Amino acid sequence: MTRTVENEHEHEYDVVVLGAGPVGENVVDRVRAAGLTAAIVEAELLGGECSYWACMPSKALLRPVLARSDARKVPGLRGAVHGPLDALDVFAHRDETVGHWKDDGQVDWLDSIGVRVYRGHGRLSGPRRVTVEGPEGDRHALTARHAVAVCTGSRAVLPPLPGLAGARPWTSREATSSDRVPGRLIVVGGGVVGVEMATAWHALGSHVTLLVRGDGLLPRMEPFVGERVAEALRARGADVLTGASVEAVVRDGGSGPVTVVLEGGDTVEGDEVLFATGRAPRTEDVGLETVGLEPGSWLDVDDSLRVTGSDWLYAVGDVNHRALLTHQGKYQARIAGAAIAARAAGDTLEDAAPWGSHAATADHAAVPQVVFCDPEAAAVGLSLAEAERAGHRVRAVDVEMSSVAGAGLYAHGYRGRARMVVDLEREVLLGATFVGPAVGELLHAATVAVTAEVPVSRLWHAVPSYPTLGEVWLRLLEAYRDGAGTV
Repeated sequence: MTRTVENEHEHEYDVVVLGAGPVGENVVDRVRAAGLTAAIVEAELLGGECSYWACMPSKALLRPVLARSDARKVPGLRGAVHGPLDALDVFAHRDETVGHWKDDGQVDWLDSIGVRVYRGHGRLSGPRRVTVEGPEGDRHALTARHAVAVCTGSRAVLPPLPGLAGARPWTSREATSSDRVPGRLIVVGGGVVGVEMATAWHALGSHVTLLVRGDGLLPRMEPFVGERVAEALRARGADVLTGASVEAVVRDGGSGPVTVVLEGGDTVEGDEVLFATGRAPRTEDVGLETVGLEPGSWLDVDDSLRVTGSDWLYAVGDVNHRALLTHQGKYQARIAGAAIAARAAGDTLEDAAPWGSHAATADHAAVPQVVFCDPEAAAVGLSLAEAERAGHRVRAVDVEMSSVAGAGLYAHGYRGRARMVVDLEREVLLGATFVGPAVGELLHAATVAVTAEVPVSRLWHAVPSYPTLGEVWLRLLEAYRDGAGTV
């Protein structure tokens, strides 16, 4: 239903989605497949952060970095890989990957599945109501018969440091979209964004100084992962400083070199500084106050992604703070779409038990992640420390990847490490972690094992092909059988 009242256009749909990134797009895809009508609202590019400023451009920058690194370790090939990367060619590939920051393809796809797109800033204006302020001053009042889904994602957080606002710092957006290689790049933060961008820009020609406030890199993974990654960065000539707390940033006139002042008075000078120090939800101006919620807050949800205390509002993806990963947000979107459709049909959520089609259980037990640094890092499920904190009686079993024949064939001098965390009560995997070249391709097997709670005794019958990196599973099982590991 559509009508116009005093220059305001009113429209009604079954489902209205705020945010047209991968998460919002998956919600409307699922509800449309169930026969519901849907509208989606977006103030920037359809496709969202991941498509234009995060996952896709960062991996486009990193792919040649990792390919060159691998090639230099292959006998007969390493001598052919000379000189620096062609930064302009890398940037051109990145620009092509993100569609030159145009979203025509996304528009066509949404149109093809019958989703109405509203360009502009969307805000809740009461229960089941969304108001959109368009770029040309047009105004639309949308009513959702069944559900509104907030899928507005997250944004980079800049700490309240003296001088930072005038120093024109990079966030993840500038780091993935710059078409210029700074001579010296200071990276503040040792998490995924900091490590990946330090890897990419060092390989593209910047001298990188990575400042980490804590004791090591990638603190949410097993400690040995951050140790291996830091060692590799230093070996290639990057400076990695741990225990480095930033107190101020100085950039005279907003141009010229930037100076980072550390606790204790030491300074680091660079041409650009990237702050990769966390994310905040994009909920500060989406009208949460009109439905009794706190603006700018993370939104608490149940496993069907419905906001606590509501029977119509859903929060999917980064905004619920369960797992700030694109693939996990898309998983949540599939769950939410199925739940919205079932409730719209008047059905009870009979499949809402853990691992059912209406429950985002993997958010708790089996979140996979690959960090595309050099060496790669990959993990799923619980680390040893997380499993112990959760009260499980566990054993962690480690093996060096060099014990696998496929590792030596993949690269001369291959170095890597693998760990599986086993629940000793049930003898199933709670988690697995890998660090080494190309280990991201090992992760889905681990994700299946953790998600399906495959008994260790059955894993012996999952025979890895010879000679592949996947044989590390056999080495892990042998070590577990022989009693190795930490209990």
